[in-house]
Amino acid sequence: MADPFQDVDAAGPEFIKSFADSMDVRQSDPTMEAIVAAYLGMVSIPDNGRVIEIGAGAGAVTRRIARHADPAEVIGYEPSQGFVNEARLRAGDARNLRFEMANGTDLPEADAAADAVVFHTVLSHVVDPAALIAEAVRVLKPGGQLVICDADFSKATLSSFPNDPLDMCAREFVRNFVTDAHIVGKLSGFLQDAGLDVTRFGLTSRVVTTPQQMLPWVEMTARQMEERGDIGQDLADALIAEHNRRAAVGTLYGYQAFATVIGQKGQN
Repeated sequence: MADPFQDVDAAGPEFIKSFADSMDVRQSDPTMEAIVAAYLGMVSIPDNGRVIEIGAGAGAVTRRIARHADPAEVIGYEPSQGFVNEARLRAGDARNLRFEMANGTDLPEADAAADAVVFHTVLSHVVDPAALIAEAVRVLKPGGQLVICDADFSKATLSSFPNDPLDMCAREFVRNFVTDAHIVGKLSGFLQDAGLDVTRFGLTSRVVTTPQQMLPWVEMTARQMEERGDIGQDLADALIAEHNRRAAVGTLYGYQAFATVIGQKGQN
């Protein structure tokens, strides 16, 4: 199955709304808040500057960038009109923030227009990351910074013991909702090939033990397996119920590793 994040609008309004809500929940997680705060603290943004997020989704991270960068201008570009509509609805009254529909390989920006460009959990869902990185480098000012934060989906798990049936949902999510589960190991090479100096590469573990944060992984994969006829409704219902049971009694365990990579464009 093709990664639906490659064409979100084709996935339909229910998918868009579900994942817009899921992204807000994920970003409210203290670990994710700390990851974003850490990389924003490493980026130089002048008061009259401009920050671009490519693949902004429904704006969960873009809104945080806007609060951090204020009064600098922040623009979230997103190829899905459905996500853009959700992002605008959720933006509130932020004075320095706007969302526009655009493909990440063809931004409506002049050369050297941005002080910083951010990819937050985007490149693991695209076929040609190098093309998006090249466009980001084009719009970066000399000395500007490119920030990439993405999950090492090859390490994602919901397993608490050998042959844990709930982990089937994590593996199924990675197989069906991720384009490149091993993108993290390639990021430094991509930035170097694009002519950037890699100034930061770090990993942060995210442990999920509370309700809702990974429930979409379980619900969507269980229902998809049911619809394909791989499993019956009883097992699909049981997988979802088991997630909820563990969350209720405090035994839910999910793991992800997030990488933050920062590259800087030369002055010449």
